[in-house]
Order: sequence, then C-alpha cells, then structure tokens
Amino acid sequence: MDPFETLGIAPNFDVDLEVLERIHRRLSKAVHPDRHIHTGTSERREALARAMSVNEAWRIVRDPVRRAEALLSLSGYALVESSGPKLGPEFLMEMLELREALADAGRAHDVAAVRALGRSIRARAAEAEEDLAVGFARGPSEATVSKLGELRFYRRFLDEVSSLEDEMAA
Repeated sequence: MDPFETLGIAPNFDVDLEVLERIHRRLSKAVHPDRHIHTGTSERREALARAMSVNEAWRIVRDPVRRAEALLSLSGYALVESSGPKLGPEFLMEMLELREALADAGRAHDVAAVRALGRSIRARAAEAEEDLAVGFARGPSEATVSKLGELRFYRRFLDEVSSLEDEMAA
C-alpha cells in the first residue's frame, strides 16, 4: 500500500500535519462504513476496507519514522529494522552511554536528570527529522537510511524516558 496515494498527497517527507489531519477527516467521513449501511454486504465490506486503508495510511504518514520507511520502500529500499542501516561505532557507544545514564537516573529517581536527557534526545530527534527532510528532498540515499536508523534509536530512548517519567510520577 502506498499511504501517500491512499491519502491523495505527494510522497514527501516534509508534511504539514494540520493539512494531513484535515485530509484524513475528510476521507474518513467519505469512506466511513456507516455511509454504506443500506448497501449490500460486499459494498459494506469494501467500504470498511477503504476506511481501514485510510486510517492506516494516516498513521503511517503522521509518524516520521514510518513515513521515512514508506518513502524509502517506495524508492526501492528494503528495510528491516534488524538488518537495517549500519550505524557508526561512535554513535552506538554514545547511545549506550546515554542509556546507562538514563538507567542510573531512573534508579536514583532523579526526575531532573531524566527530563534533561529527554530534552537532549528530543532536540537530536528533531534535528534528525530535519536531516531526513533534506535527504528526501535530494533523493534517498544510504545517508538517509542511516539517519532513519538514528531516529529509531532516539525514538526508543524517548519511549524509555516516558516510561521512567510515568513510573516516577506514580
């Protein structure tokens, strides 16, 4: 499935999320299965399938990681996270050290340290998204694939930050 085609938008990384939300609402309303309640079973099934496709396309395009994966897939890159981009040893070592710092802050219930690490990684994730936008504008390359790998690491790190913040708030 091409999520961009499903939504009727150009396949770009740089997406206006407010416009995307309006498109999703309009399409969801148009293909909603309740609009086909008085039709036959096959038409209702088809309407449900279209609604599911629109919702899945919207989930893909609104998420930067999934959007990048979709664009790379459309460009012929076969992405599997386990055999994904090879990241440099310096980056991997730095992420390991940051994860250890996050774990230490969590064990110490140091909310300020957890939040500071989260802010730092959020800034790096935003920078990676900007780099992806530039990379896709120039045409996908191995550097784009690598940047996606970095963004995946940042996302997982931020998930851990959120979990720790939730634990400490309880």
